Amino acid sequence: MAQYAAGTDGKPNDWHLVHYGARAVGGVGLVMVESNAVGPLHRTTSADLGIWNEDQAAAHRRLTSFITERGAVPAVQLLAAGRKGSHRVPWEGEGQNSPVSVDDGGWELIAPSAAPFGDLSVPREASHADIGEVVEAFVQSARMAHLAGYEVVEIHAAHGYLLHQFLSPLANHRTDEYGGSLQNRMRLPLRVARAVREAFPAEKPVFVRITATDWAEGGITIDEAATFAKELAAVGIDLLDVTSGVLTRDRAARPPAQDGVNVGFANTLKKASGLAVAPVGQIADLSLAGKVLADGQADAVLVGRALLRDPYFALRNRSGDPAAWPARYHRAL
Repeated sequence: MAQYAAGTDGKPNDWHLVHYGARAVGGVGLVMVESNAVGPLHRTTSADLGIWNEDQAAAHRRLTSFITERGAVPAVQLLAAGRKGSHRVPWEGEGQNSPVSVDDGGWELIAPSAAPFGDLSVPREASHADIGEVVEAFVQSARMAHLAGYEVVEIHAAHGYLLHQFLSPLANHRTDEYGGSLQNRMRLPLRVARAVREAFPAEKPVFVRITATDWAEGGITIDEAATFAKELAAVGIDLLDVTSGVLTRDRAARPPAQDGVNVGFANTLKKASGLAVAPVGQIADLSLAGKVLADGQADAVLVGRALLRDPYFALRNRSGDPAAWPARYHRAL
């Protein structure tokens, strides 16, 4: 859940330390630090976190050290924005649909095809050199994540960002080996997954955030997602973070307002690939999370907005168990 709180250097600061530290104190098992850009031209906004150089990695050490000290696992998500880049932060103007031009301090965007996202700037069709740079940028960021002390990295291949853009025929109109058939559209995401898995220490897991469906005619289907999941298993990915939608601004293509909307998709992809899965999206109730796990539909659950609202979400049903809470809080139990 991006905070848009970094300076232009992309380094985490006191806001990030307190924000993520509170969730670690709040009893979650793993803290997934928000999407970090893999390079300055791969950001969504100028306030994005980044993890492409050693100075940034050193600054991230404050987060990973504190999260680890509180007994949680520090993880970080790696992102290339593609056509969803160079926009304003959500609470300014039209937010994520307010483009920032190069003349106003923005940057040139690349995408599989020269098709914009909503009213954002028209991207340039990525060349083969651009595609190679994207792969190397993810590799560099994976190495920096290890240097920073992260125990898990997650490749963001969903929510309409660059790797999802290559996967979906709604955004990818190429006629070369990176477009057309599913095998071609998977080529870049699989190159990235393979390269990151090779660059990140073998004993540390690599997750992929995967789109189960675009919720739009002509987009990714669950059958295509299952094929992609099998290929990710062959690459050596450890867990699928299962989500859906957000490729376009079309309201009709948004996921339905339904508790655990991606749980069924996660179970389908688990059966298809043999990988561990964790659904995300509209899991705002601890009893639902527990049921998903008890029923064997997933191996973990990922929670976003509920933890934005309440850093102690994970401890709410354990007020009678002092051992679950920090000793400094016991007088309140």
